[in-house]
Amino acid sequence: MSRRSLAALFAALGTVLGLSVAAFPLTAHAAKASLATSKPAAPHDPFGATVLIGTGGITWTDVSEKETPNLWMLLRDGSSAAMSIRSVESNTCPIDGWLALSAANRAAAPRTGTGPAPERPCSPIGEPTGGVIPGWDTFVKAAADRKFDSKLGLLGEAAAKSDVCIKPVGPGAAVAAALPEGTVDRYSPYSDANLLVDMNTCPVTIVDVGSVRDPADLAAGEQPAEGSRAAQIAAIDKKVGDIVNAAPGGADFIVASLSDAGVTERLRLAVARGPHYGPGQLNAQSTRQPGLIQAQDLPITLMSITGITIPGNLGGTPLTSDPAPDNSEKRAADRLQKLVDYDLASHEVHSLVPPFFSVFAYGQLVIYLLVLLVWKGKIGGPDTRRRVLGIVRIIAVAAASVPASTFLANLLPWWRFPIPMVSIVGAVGIFVALIAYAALRGPWGRAALGSLAFVAAVTVAVLAGDILTGSRLQQSSLMGLQPVVGGRFYGMGNVTFALFATSSILLATAVSSYLVSHRRPRVAAAVVLAIGVGTVIVDGAPFWGADGGGPPAYIPGIAYLILSILGLRMTWQRVAMIGLGSVGLFFAVAGLDWLRAPDDRSHLGRFIQAIIDGNALDIVIRKGQQNWSILTGNAPLTLLVPAALLFVIYVLAKPTSWGSRGLSKATEKAPTLRAGLVALVITLTVGFLINDSGTAIPAVGATVAVPLIVSVVVRTLQDDLRAVAGTRRARRS
Repeated sequence: MSRRSLAALFAALGTVLGLSVAAFPLTAHAAKASLATSKPAAPHDPFGATVLIGTGGITWTDVSEKETPNLWMLLRDGSSAAMSIRSVESNTCPIDGWLALSAANRAAAPRTGTGPAPERPCSPIGEPTGGVIPGWDTFVKAAADRKFDSKLGLLGEAAAKSDVCIKPVGPGAAVAAALPEGTVDRYSPYSDANLLVDMNTCPVTIVDVGSVRDPADLAAGEQPAEGSRAAQIAAIDKKVGDIVNAAPGGADFIVASLSDAGVTERLRLAVARGPHYGPGQLNAQSTRQPGLIQAQDLPITLMSITGITIPGNLGGTPLTSDPAPDNSEKRAADRLQKLVDYDLASHEVHSLVPPFFSVFAYGQLVIYLLVLLVWKGKIGGPDTRRRVLGIVRIIAVAAASVPASTFLANLLPWWRFPIPMVSIVGAVGIFVALIAYAALRGPWGRAALGSLAFVAAVTVAVLAGDILTGSRLQQSSLMGLQPVVGGRFYGMGNVTFALFATSSILLATAVSSYLVSHRRPRVAAAVVLAIGVGTVIVDGAPFWGADGGGPPAYIPGIAYLILSILGLRMTWQRVAMIGLGSVGLFFAVAGLDWLRAPDDRSHLGRFIQAIIDGNALDIVIRKGQQNWSILTGNAPLTLLVPAALLFVIYVLAKPTSWGSRGLSKATEKAPTLRAGLVALVITLTVGFLINDSGTAIPAVGATVAVPLIVSVVVRTLQDDLRAVAGTRRARRS
């Protein structure tokens, strides 16, 4: 019986995964349909002209019909998007933006001074001397040290190999057009007198019109630019208009704000107008978010519309246009409002994330301390203990409802209110109250695992629904994806995976406990298998979650739970089978993703390409460095990991503790609870070990799991107190 059950388990898992793989091409095509209205760039026209105008420090909040008439004209008549410009450091200097354009990848120049890089002055961009970019060797060394596999001079080299002439105007443009050895041809400094000639020298022109440097936001020691921020923007807008007037008729114009205005990082401006880009919205497959692109898309787009052969294995994709019905002022104003919303939501939430995690993490610690004091009898006497336990349970369920609520809060435009901190706390609070009330007051609230099941189901539903519909709620949310960071724009990040996997295992535990208690273990195992397979598909499919490290961490945990339900002992052979199956699944999904066209690949397919190219070790080292940085630099999350672990050990392992007795009684009503908690520990531990930034996984998972465990134990203790009180009343009568 045991062997047949085990064989059935792996057969079912293989069948469902096989069906999901078979459906891969069709589902991938359906995912791309979300941007189906976007029009790809027209075929290369050898007689056309393309002008890339680079600037910096300008956001869409700076654009208006009155103050920036030329940028407004491009917005009205062209396609626009908010752009993530994150390069190497958290903020991007002007030289960093131009180097990234040159490499079609992340790159940055060394900064002067001491201290954290974002707080150090940006290096100035020097004029070429004798056709050579000053400091080029230091730029190349810095790019190699950062291990992003960035090759400076890639754009210039690709143009030379394709026999496409590029005219660089201004020092930043020279950096972008330079060859790998740091030389640049046909360079001219920016000059109004020579603009007409410069714009008609080559079919491709790159122009540096200067970058805005906000006097109120500069790093200490950086020389401020002339004029106020508003005056700098007005001067750049005038240059943009002059270039448009001097360029050949029928030219394509791409205007991009490539850098930040100082220490503060933000989404920046990008707009394209010409034969390839009419009125509408810019999209990029690299982000899969309508109206949001990244700086790495610019060089790919420039090459794609000018006939330059695009080198392989680059992170950007060509920009496409989702056309608007017309170029009316009203539609332009509506597009601008959406772009401003992108900017404000991303900017406001980014500054709120650190204090949110600090308050939330320390709040969790307070919950653990409160529960400990209640269990030790330090809070509440025999007569008031039921009331205290009731308060603790409400707090615990509300705390577990916070993660899902941070995503649902983006259904409300909280960023438009004058005080974002107040508005986002209010938005999150509304959904916390709704979820917690339903979890506690619904008919399931009377069951030992009822509230746990409800909160876990809501969290799974919110995250799965968001992933399947394009990750819209995750964008600029407190626990989701940060476009300004540029690490991920869609799918499951580590924080999202931790919440999703934790809630999925808790939901499977609750459902299986109900079925096992009704003597239906095989049905329970089948239901848990279905939940597990659904979780793996949503999390790991490149067209949805695109999470390479999630399934290998999740599968061992859910497999342990299934084996426990079937009464099968976990042997080393079975551990090895599960481990090898998890690794095999990762490479199978990544390999299928790699088979797609380069522009359609997620980071899973690009990792396979990196293995082929011999660059995978650099990726592993860089992600390991990120993990160490989070472990040593994020005090609240780092503190939460051992605190949560000690809490679980105290409750589960100390046989004399009141909490342990409460949990033991809970397992009588929920027979798979202990197995589910062990499964959860397995998943979070493996996730911590194999993922970049994996430190966050057990910490974030604990923010859902521990409060819900507390709610289960408290509910059991409340039932015991009610029974004792009932017995006392019966004796008195």
